[in-house]
Amino acid sequence: MLELHQFSHSAFCLKVRMVLQAKGLSFRTVEVTPGIGQVAVFRLSGQRQVPVLVDGDQVIADSSAVARHLEQREADPALIPADPRQAAQMHLIEDWADTTLAMAGRTALVQAAALDPELRVALLPDDLPDPVRSVMGAIPGGWVNNVTELVNQGERADLLASLDQLAASVEVSPWLVGESMTLADIAVAAQLSLLRFPSSAGAALAGKGVPGLSDHPKLQPLFQWRDQIELKLMERTLEEV
Repeated sequence: MLELHQFSHSAFCLKVRMVLQAKGLSFRTVEVTPGIGQVAVFRLSGQRQVPVLVDGDQVIADSSAVARHLEQREADPALIPADPRQAAQMHLIEDWADTTLAMAGRTALVQAAALDPELRVALLPDDLPDPVRSVMGAIPGGWVNNVTELVNQGERADLLASLDQLAASVEVSPWLVGESMTLADIAVAAQLSLLRFPSSAGAALAGKGVPGLSDHPKLQPLFQWRDQIELKLMERTLEEV
């Protein structure tokens, strides 16, 4: 069986899980503890980052590399368009999601967690000892407030403008490229989980996110689109069982 080494709340790991679900592939997850757990990941893959997929004697790191491996392994349904123009559009959107959107989303989430002890604790690894979790939750918001300087108003405005355009796009068509789901949709949907966590994130995180974005009226169609993609993938998984 395929084995995915991951951080459960990583958007890139979510991206791989979504690709696996889209392909109808069975897999098991291995939760990696940040820090010490990454030593095992390094021994396995030669680097410390997740996701890492183990497929028999093949070990693949990086969400995009994993997605392309799975595309070759299981051709149906195709997540990379056959049409060269659409494939190029898909690659551009996937790259934007994995770089610009990912960085903006992580930074905005760090800011939100710095100010919200409940969100901060919910993001901690499940196997972290309770005393450590309690300490992290008890840190005053003012003490970590310097972290919020990472996000300035201009960056937030740029992010909001991009998401607003995406929201308008998905109201016109359910797919960002072509007439069916592609890696572009999955990459964007996964990164949106940093701004408002989906139900698959668990009860402690579902619905939580970045104030000012997760609850912005203009962005609700975008989060609803993300939720619909997750629902479609869950339904496909159940069909394969």
